[in-house]
Amino acid sequence: MSTLAAEGIGTRRLDLLPLRVEHAEEMAAVLSDPALHTFIGGAPDTPQALRSRYQRITAGSPDPAVSWLNWVIRIRDEACLAGTVQATVSPCGHGAVAEVAWVVGAPWQGRGIAAEAALGLVDWLGRQPVDAVVAHIHPEHRASAAVARAAGLTPTDAWHDGELRWHLSVGRRLRHRSGDAD
Repeated sequence: MSTLAAEGIGTRRLDLLPLRVEHAEEMAAVLSDPALHTFIGGAPDTPQALRSRYQRITAGSPDPAVSWLNWVIRIRDEACLAGTVQATVSPCGHGAVAEVAWVVGAPWQGRGIAAEAALGLVDWLGRQPVDAVVAHIHPEHRASAAVARAAGLTPTDAWHDGELRWHLSVGRRLRHRSGDAD
């Protein structure tokens, strides 16, 4: 499996921009609401802590077989950042699986931004050498489950660290195997 790199992704209202260290200051404000950590734990990062984290993330995975792909969500008409989406692409069997996640700042929630960004990410992953997309969602996090559903994922019976695994088969390899055109 070759290493993937985040590319800009456009949706109807959003630009998903590859994460840069320079995004840390604005993203610290976007992610400052402690309620965002209800299901994932922890607390909001300071701009300096987020900058350090972004430096580690943008340096890439220490495992050359794993791609860390991270984007900030920019609302085009408002010219502001509103959250993040990410995918960790790893080899799995004879293919690759992308584990995805998203977070949208509290002021922008309830506007369909997370769903639109997640769908844009899943569509992009479907054009990469990725066979499946998975997400792990806390069973009480209804908003995140709605985002996963909007992006085409369906819940499975598998659990990981108290979270339900959601799954979607995607990618050129699967479409090619099924006889569909690329």
